[in-house]
Amino acid sequence: MSVWLYYLLASLLFLGNLAGFAINFAGLPGNLVIIGCTALFCWLAKGEFHDVSWFTVGSLCALALLGEAIEFFAGTAGAAKYKASRRSLVLSVVGSIVGSIGGVLVGVPVPVVGSAIAALLGGAVGAAVGAYVGEDWKGRDMDASLKVGIAAFWGRMLGTAGKLVVGAIMLVVATVDSFW
Repeated sequence: MSVWLYYLLASLLFLGNLAGFAINFAGLPGNLVIIGCTALFCWLAKGEFHDVSWFTVGSLCALALLGEAIEFFAGTAGAAKYKASRRSLVLSVVGSIVGSIGGVLVGVPVPVVGSAIAALLGGAVGAAVGAYVGEDWKGRDMDASLKVGIAAFWGRMLGTAGKLVVGAIMLVVATVDSFW
């Protein structure tokens, strides 16, 4: 493989990983895309120049698991603090997915950044609405339902922020390992 082809593949790896990082905003498993792109690059460029090692791919897997755990537990921890029902936690997850997808669609008129921010906020609002509906459905009073909804909102925001930090670390690790 020529040096030019290697660096072309490394540049494509960076762009693919950047796209994976970006879809984390929508609550989708973008860190898994980073693992997939990096594993493909590792396989294609094995033995060339500054190839990415399988140890790096394994490290990215561990980081992705950490990111998913942070997102999941932070998203439910806030609501659980206010004694949210299982129904509320499930509806919070469903609401966050629906809200993220709706946010992507609403944010389309503002290129790139609009969809990402709208997906993040839509996911958090969806989590809050889902948790509120779950508590209301369970028969809790409006104050208690509202507290659970607000906690789900902030839990989702903090969980996504944690997952984004982990995704950024993964992006840097894969990029540095492929270029240097």
